[in-house]
Amino acid sequence: MNSTSLLFINIKKIVLISLVFLFPLFFLPLTQDFFITAKFYFLGAGALILILISTIELLATKKIALQQYSLDSLVFLFLTAVGLSILLSSPNKIQALLNPNFGAVSVFSLIILYFYFARLDQSTKQMVVDKVLNISALILSITAIIFFFQPLKNINLPQNWQFIKNPAFTPLGGQLELVIFLGFFVVHKLKTAIQNIRKPNNIVFDLSILVVNTTALALTIFSILKSNPILAPASLSWYAAVETLKNPLTAIFGVGIDNFVPIYTKVKDLAYNQSNLWQIGVFPSSRSALLHVFTEAGFFGLLTLGLILYAVVKNNLVGRQLIFAQESLLPESIYLIVILVFFPISLVSFFLLFILLAVASQQTSERQPIDLANFLPIYLGIPIVTFLLLGAGGYLLGRTYLAEYYFKKSIDGLVNNNVKELYDNQRQAILINPYIERFRLNFAQTNLLLANNIASKKSEEITDQDRQTIAQAIQAAIAEAKAVVALNPQKASNWSNLAEIYRNIINVAQGADTWTISAYQRAIMLDPQNPIYRLNMGGVYYSLGVYEEAIRFFEQAVGLKPDWANAHYNLAWAAYNKQDYKRAVVEMQNTLSLLDQTKDAADYKKAQTDLEEFKKKLPQEEKEATGEAQSPSQLNLPTQPKTNINPKINLPKEASPEAK
Repeated sequence: MNSTSLLFINIKKIVLISLVFLFPLFFLPLTQDFFITAKFYFLGAGALILILISTIELLATKKIALQQYSLDSLVFLFLTAVGLSILLSSPNKIQALLNPNFGAVSVFSLIILYFYFARLDQSTKQMVVDKVLNISALILSITAIIFFFQPLKNINLPQNWQFIKNPAFTPLGGQLELVIFLGFFVVHKLKTAIQNIRKPNNIVFDLSILVVNTTALALTIFSILKSNPILAPASLSWYAAVETLKNPLTAIFGVGIDNFVPIYTKVKDLAYNQSNLWQIGVFPSSRSALLHVFTEAGFFGLLTLGLILYAVVKNNLVGRQLIFAQESLLPESIYLIVILVFFPISLVSFFLLFILLAVASQQTSERQPIDLANFLPIYLGIPIVTFLLLGAGGYLLGRTYLAEYYFKKSIDGLVNNNVKELYDNQRQAILINPYIERFRLNFAQTNLLLANNIASKKSEEITDQDRQTIAQAIQAAIAEAKAVVALNPQKASNWSNLAEIYRNIINVAQGADTWTISAYQRAIMLDPQNPIYRLNMGGVYYSLGVYEEAIRFFEQAVGLKPDWANAHYNLAWAAYNKQDYKRAVVEMQNTLSLLDQTKDAADYKKAQTDLEEFKKKLPQEEKEATGEAQSPSQLNLPTQPKTNINPKINLPKEASPEAK
């Protein structure tokens, strides 16, 4: 091996080890999410740099070496499963590519990490796990222990650095990810300590690190249990996975990457509305990583992931029958499989999985380097194509990161009460990357806010210029909300957001009432078990004075969630306005029976006063038959938006949800 080849091998090794070491610790407060988003782009950039170094190496040495390792085909098969799921099933393909936990870019980056890491010699791979990643785990452990006691609680910090006052702060991101990562290295260090039990010098060192890691793990678990985290129910996660089997395409390729929400919405039942999860609505991922892969990538994705897990365990058993053999990572592999079965999917757990894959993968063929000096088209063609692909990949990755940066600046504008900064940066984020749903959802709300602020003036103060500005802001709000629906029409929440935009302009725009009802109908169709959508639809009819329809939807809301005081309260008032006083009294009594008098006396008194008013409308014999009840929850009647413009603004037909 000549000095040039050796130089490039060492450069790739340094970059690779640095990437592995820094990944758990890397974060930047430049995007809305400081941690997982930063790690996602860091990993992607690292993958591109490794490919770039290999391309430059090819130009310098004029040789290419093709080595095959035992798990190469499985990881590329897994990437194929993810790619086909996006291509055939994902409605919003760009957002699916950029999903940090389970998207094509993150899987591709992890495969590049695997590809280079697997080709290191076995002693270096073992060193990376034993020392490099253990140092990262130790730093995370010390950080977790320090921040548990909130050392910066009383220190004045800039607004952008307030997050480090949080006792749950960890460079890894979430506390659940920290538990998964530290648990992995507690298992690893426990195994190492058992291996070194007869080596006094080593055992003391191993036990010291084990104590620190275990302490941090225990404190983090305590914090998680104290905060009562909410995860998707295991039963509904299972039902969502089974639901994909009803269609051959989704059974094989899944419902699409980044598209768990619609299928989860579909399998919610009435029991869900009686739990404390009903107001949360839906979860972005399954309770189990394996079930999540099955749901989003189908049998193909689950099969490839299952083969990968089987290969990891098998490769750690062959020739290493003893679980605690020096070179075996079987305990860590079993631990990670348990994590993937019982905990949600995350970039951190997949990072650990691909590290294990690389360590377990063994070389299956050795081919002599091919000298391309005499094959000029190939020698020049491969680097040119690779540079073009790297340039395109780097540009697109940088562009999407820039969009995230501008969106974070818009949030800073909101915190600083700077409307111009908020508006301009949201607009810039969308111009750079128009495929991210949360960008457009927020921009729709911002435009609606601007329109309402101007329309809230006294009617005589509103000028023709104001009316034009209001019309433009409303059209922009509708356009953005419709763009979100177009990006993923399968999400009920996207239709609900569009309905809320229309609902807020009923007093301002001609025809907005009809459009509101139409959008809510779509939301209800996609999420039929959601009582909130029914209540909101009833609220629209109530505000319009169509009490019969309002009663119908309020009844549906009550049927879906009988213990919801506000649904009964709205139904009572709708019945009262329809002059069905007997029913109004019954529903107001039901409202009182669902309230806790000690928690919210104001709501209880409000309902009690309304009940007394309703009773006055009853015939004498029915008044004597009625009784009382108990206390509160928040009670709100539907109301028209405060802003009002006469005459109403005529928006173009394209503003309706039905416009094509």
